[in-house]
Amino acid sequence: MKTLLTSLAAFTALTAAAAAADLPRRAAPPVFTPVPVFTWTGFYFGINAGYAFDASSGDNNRGFVQTAGSPAVLGAGGLVPYRALAPLGSTLIYNKNNREGFSGGGQIGYNYQFTPGSGVVIGFEADAQYLDFGGRPRYATNAAAINPGFIPVNGTLNTLDFFGTVRGRLGYAFDKTLVYATGGFAYATGDQGTQGVAFQNFAGRRDDFKTGYTVGGGAEFALPTDSFLNFFRSSAVTFKVEGLYVSLDRNRTGLPLVGASVNTGAVLPVYAVTGNTSRNTNDFAVVRAGLNYKFGSY
Repeated sequence: MKTLLTSLAAFTALTAAAAAADLPRRAAPPVFTPVPVFTWTGFYFGINAGYAFDASSGDNNRGFVQTAGSPAVLGAGGLVPYRALAPLGSTLIYNKNNREGFSGGGQIGYNYQFTPGSGVVIGFEADAQYLDFGGRPRYATNAAAINPGFIPVNGTLNTLDFFGTVRGRLGYAFDKTLVYATGGFAYATGDQGTQGVAFQNFAGRRDDFKTGYTVGGGAEFALPTDSFLNFFRSSAVTFKVEGLYVSLDRNRTGLPLVGASVNTGAVLPVYAVTGNTSRNTNDFAVVRAGLNYKFGSY
């Protein structure tokens, strides 16, 4: 009986082992890899290029008529009548396309997104831009003679070759698309020669910058990793389109700048005093596109 029980136990054990060997092996559980959520939060830098054009208010005053009292040169003692053309009654008209041209430069900034995926985004951005408003202006005149010391200048905008802004940004993100408004401080400057006459107050004094404000808006998109514009092949590269309106301080007189007087080395601004002088604002608009690289993206 004892032998029978021992044999039965051994048979049972062997049968169980064989059955276990026939059971399928348990596969390891799959590893769950969460899909990363794109965020606009982070510092970024980039480049941009576009087109700038005159957006000043008022009529298209693009020149002057020579009279006994106009134009006038601004010196230390104030405005003094200036004979730019001869004879009296002669006119000088500028080409209206002088106050527009290429704009390009770079920007740096920071965004903060409150919720992952979609949500409100706030940030700031600073940029520095080259600005080409035509340099020496093209003009037409019926004058018999032009004062050799008179340099035609088509307004303050025609003298600018550099501007920059420091702006806040407020927008809403739809995943990898950001729509935003922007606004803040703007400044501009020109060269140091006769074309920089807009920054001359009178002999011996100079304003280094024109200052003002800017407002605008745009849209920014995270580029697909296989886009030909995405040199880094990551979601850190974004493309933006943007429009800005820039308004700078008016000149000292509030009158249209029409030229410069060069006399014994001094460069003095010349303003139209009579006639159609309603254009005295210094406003321009910029439409541009740019690429940014954002730190912190996958």
